[in-house]
Amino acid sequence: MLCHYGDCPVNADQQERTLLTGVFSVRKGKTQLHKWAERQVLLCGTCLIVASVKDSLTGKMHILPLVGGKVEEVKRRQHCLMFSSAGPQAQTYFVNFDTLADYQRWHRQASKVVSQTISLVDLSCYSLEEVPEYLFYSQDLTHLNLRHNFMSLQGPGGLLNLPRFSQLKSLNLSHNRLGVFPESVCEILTLTELNLSCNGMNTVPAQIGNLQSLQTLSLDGNQLSFLPEELGGLAQLSSLGLSFNNFPHIPGVLDRLSGMDKLAMAGNRVETLELGILARMSHLKNIDLRLNGLRWVKSEALEAVKQVTQLDLRDNHLATLDLSSICSLETLHCQRNQLRALTLSGFTLRTLHASSNRLTTVNIYPVPNQLTQMDLSRNLLEYLPDWVCDSRKVEVLDVTHNFLSELPARLLSSLSLRKLLAGNNRLQRLPDLLDHIPLEVLDLQHNKLGELPESLFYKALKWYLNVSANALETIPPSSQSEESLSTLQELYLTGNKLNENCAALLVGHQNLRVLHMAYNQLLSFPASKLSKLELLEELNLSGNKLKTIPSTVSSCKRLHTLIAHSNHISVFPEILNLPEIKLVDLSCNELTEILLPDSLTATLHELDLAGNSSLLLEHKTLNLFSHITTLKLDQKPAMATGDSLGSSTLWNHGYSEMSGQRNKLCVSVLAVDRFGDSVEAAYGVFDGDRNEEVPRLLQCTMGDVLSEELLHSSVDSVYMSNTFLTSHRKLGMAGQKLGASALLCYIHHEPSELGSYFSLTVANVGSCQAVLCRDGQPLPLSKVFSLEQSTEEMDRVKLSKAIITEDNKVSGVTCCSRLLGCSYLSPWVLPKPWVRTEPLCSQDEFLILGNRALFERVSYQEAVCNVQAVRDPRAAAKKLCTLAQSYGCRDNVGAVVVSLHIGEDSCTCEPPHASTGIEPRGPPPTPLPVTAPQGDPATPSSSSGIASEFNSETSASEVGSEAGSTASDEHPSTGPTARPERRCSLHPAATLCAPAGPGSAGVGGPHPVLFQRQPSCATFSSNQSDNGLDSDDEAPLEGVISNGSKLEVEVDIHCCAFQIRSGPAASPKDHNLDKTRSDYPNGKMRRQNSVVVSATNGCLLAVCGREISDLKKSPSTSSLFGKKLSNGSVVAPEDSHNLIEVALEAPKKKSGYFTAPAQQDPEDQLVVPPSLEQDVREQLRGQSPMPELEYLMRFRLQNLFATFPFTWKEGQIVKW
Repeated sequence: MLCHYGDCPVNADQQERTLLTGVFSVRKGKTQLHKWAERQVLLCGTCLIVASVKDSLTGKMHILPLVGGKVEEVKRRQHCLMFSSAGPQAQTYFVNFDTLADYQRWHRQASKVVSQTISLVDLSCYSLEEVPEYLFYSQDLTHLNLRHNFMSLQGPGGLLNLPRFSQLKSLNLSHNRLGVFPESVCEILTLTELNLSCNGMNTVPAQIGNLQSLQTLSLDGNQLSFLPEELGGLAQLSSLGLSFNNFPHIPGVLDRLSGMDKLAMAGNRVETLELGILARMSHLKNIDLRLNGLRWVKSEALEAVKQVTQLDLRDNHLATLDLSSICSLETLHCQRNQLRALTLSGFTLRTLHASSNRLTTVNIYPVPNQLTQMDLSRNLLEYLPDWVCDSRKVEVLDVTHNFLSELPARLLSSLSLRKLLAGNNRLQRLPDLLDHIPLEVLDLQHNKLGELPESLFYKALKWYLNVSANALETIPPSSQSEESLSTLQELYLTGNKLNENCAALLVGHQNLRVLHMAYNQLLSFPASKLSKLELLEELNLSGNKLKTIPSTVSSCKRLHTLIAHSNHISVFPEILNLPEIKLVDLSCNELTEILLPDSLTATLHELDLAGNSSLLLEHKTLNLFSHITTLKLDQKPAMATGDSLGSSTLWNHGYSEMSGQRNKLCVSVLAVDRFGDSVEAAYGVFDGDRNEEVPRLLQCTMGDVLSEELLHSSVDSVYMSNTFLTSHRKLGMAGQKLGASALLCYIHHEPSELGSYFSLTVANVGSCQAVLCRDGQPLPLSKVFSLEQSTEEMDRVKLSKAIITEDNKVSGVTCCSRLLGCSYLSPWVLPKPWVRTEPLCSQDEFLILGNRALFERVSYQEAVCNVQAVRDPRAAAKKLCTLAQSYGCRDNVGAVVVSLHIGEDSCTCEPPHASTGIEPRGPPPTPLPVTAPQGDPATPSSSSGIASEFNSETSASEVGSEAGSTASDEHPSTGPTARPERRCSLHPAATLCAPAGPGSAGVGGPHPVLFQRQPSCATFSSNQSDNGLDSDDEAPLEGVISNGSKLEVEVDIHCCAFQIRSGPAASPKDHNLDKTRSDYPNGKMRRQNSVVVSATNGCLLAVCGREISDLKKSPSTSSLFGKKLSNGSVVAPEDSHNLIEVALEAPKKKSGYFTAPAQQDPEDQLVVPPSLEQDVREQLRGQSPMPELEYLMRFRLQNLFATFPFTWKEGQIVKW
């Protein structure tokens, strides 16, 4: 980091730390050699600052640390004090005060400073290379934190001088990139705590044995593979951190460390665990061997391991695990292995976590009567072992995502079970409850339940029930009598077959706070029953067939959330006067008007009325809604002339953002159906997890960044990666400690691939995902960059020696290894995206984008099936978010659904429209038919439709300085002669560009779809070609300047591919070749291998088309044939045209490249051989009448300019 100061650097809080200040007579030193002088004197913090009066703090300052120094009265001089610093090289200043009051005030304050004792100093994250010199005089310093600096060994304040702190007890030198163990630290015999994590150290010196008082030693995140024997002599060492090193086995020196009770060796290379070694280390109770690549746990002897009580084997490669010899085991973590068999001792077992394996059974003997919590989710269990029902103290049981077809009756009779999670199984029925049980939470979502036990509510369930996504047609009553004692507070019934009769059974649950009955078959909700739910806070009735919300909803005084989208509601409910109402979602209904009360409650902050096509709001109503933070209404855009057909016929979108039970929305959505000036689209989802700043910034800037990057490259991996990197940089200070997952989808043309009209490029970092529905099946397009789900990312982060905490978070911050932002976690967390391009076809129905919370609750297949059942993309996105919340999601949820209509019937051809009255900015440019040979790249502009080609070795800033900005200066003309005609991207170009038959118009005729004209400024460069050859050419092309030369030409890029020839018409082979080429709407070129000019293979421009006679007849091209040019020569109807002549005929518009100032290098010189100097000048000035000079120029300029790069501008060489 470079800091530039206008004045001398001053701490930001220095003014607050200033105790006293004044201008006094000052003398430096104890001798009489120095004279008295008037100086500015400050007592700031613990220092005395002396500076010149003239320059004040901007001049030279002398800083005198006073801690440990002296403040004495000078008796030989009135009102004079002597200030001295501590140490052998102490400095002294004499200050003579004007009055007795000043003298006493300074003496009193300075005496306090001198007498201060500093025991704790935190200098972390200051980019220090040395310890400040004055700290060494603080003899009472006991705690020194130098974490995240660049400390060096040498120098006055280097680590070699740390032994000068004689009382130091705690030293933190982590994250300093030391590379070696600082042996000087071993001389600080008073140390009790030493942290040297993340320093890239390979060895620990034998001198470590000198630190006999050491109790805590952290060596995590280094390159250690062994430990010295002297380490075993540290009798007081109780905590040793060896995680994320390179140990292949448990070091034997640990046998002697009898004071240690925990072995922290996560993230090493231990592949085999010998239980016999643990048996010999009788002092170890807690073993952490996460992320080691463990494959075997061996127990060769029959010796029992009695002392180990906690064992963590998460994220390894274990296939079988037999820990029956560890008879005192209380807690076991073995998630995310490949376990098929698990055998444990149940004598003392209390907690078992074995999710995300392949277990079909679990063997525990004897019955674990001390077991209280067990997680067997995401396995292959088809039944529960008998010992589960025999265990007497099980309180929490999680068996979600298995293959259970039934639950034992004894399990639901347990007197200890309080929480049972059995969702995502194959349960068809529940056993009847025989007695009252203390069950509080029951999750049975995503099963095949057709009914619930009759006594479920009054014999169990005191708090939570989720039976969403089943086949329920009714629910049991709340009690056997009219008086109900139900304590149920949350009830989720979404996605069943319930009708309005079931709603009447809810009246007994008078303590209900949350009710979700979305996507059932409700025709109405009984008004009298709703009034009984007075404690209701959240009500979701979406996706039913309701025509109204009962007016008795006003009785629910605590209601703060009402969600009833996707119904047939025509009358706005009476909810705006509720005292606590915060969110109302009535989108996708049939509302026509809103009857408002005289005043609205100030608590309402979100109102969604989108999707009500008949709703019209008056200005008075909008004024009443002015205080609402989020107000969503349908926009009524007027269809612009010429836009009746376009991207809206190919795709349309809908999106939804829901905050859930969080106070703020940290998910943002980007949705642009018409991206740039062409038939393209861009969609994105950004999830900030706990922050809302970064997603909002990405939502506002990422679309513009993508547009800019498309100007510089057309390779998907290049422009997408640059878009993410640039967006990461633009986050600024917000991206230092905050980050966000990001997903960006870009639909564009892909003409180079036969059978594919559009392509979808997807890029993402973090946990946002995209799924394409193809033939009714989900096709995942993104990659989840989570440490738990990506083995490659886990290995990369481990290799970079990051500290991964027990919850699988990098440095305890994020579980994602790639994010935009979180710069301080680099290089562990990177902004580099995953990029994939998928050609679209007619079998592609829709695209789903969502954040982590959505796809954690809704599977890909379920998401596709639910969207298929809803035609409206907005309603489909709403449904996905509602389902996620009903399935238990409490975080922010965001979803985008893009409906695709890609097919042969999706033609976007249309005739040109009349002028809209907007005058063109300049005269229509002279058109130039241009070929698009395969293998040449193109770069589009999404802002103006201008295709610009940039040198691959030139940065965006360099291009901007050389050629100026065409994106902001050039605009397509809107007049009748220059308006870009929309062309069909589904039809091959040659089909429309065949030779004109009888009755057809020529090139310049009125045929509506023959040409697409787009003014374009193209920079042609050949920085790497030495002979003017393209990769597919066999001979140099006449008129081509190579070897780094640039030519800036303004031309018309036609939509059709031509090839000029003086012979007969094109052969069938050539005709078929032309069919493989596709035009670009609005003149935008997508592929790098389909443009006029190649940025890597050199400069190539071939003027090609049909018969010469046709071109002569064309008004757009006849000006190039047989016409006397401005330089006096005449263009002959040859097979090719000189590029220089084309440039001279280009229109001299006063914008774009032609008005860009020349950025001339000071070292550039105009060097022309004397024999050609006069000819060149006359030719370029248009003063030479000799037509034969054209032939001379073609060949001599090629040889001449091969050595001297130049830039062509308005017929003149402006840069050599």
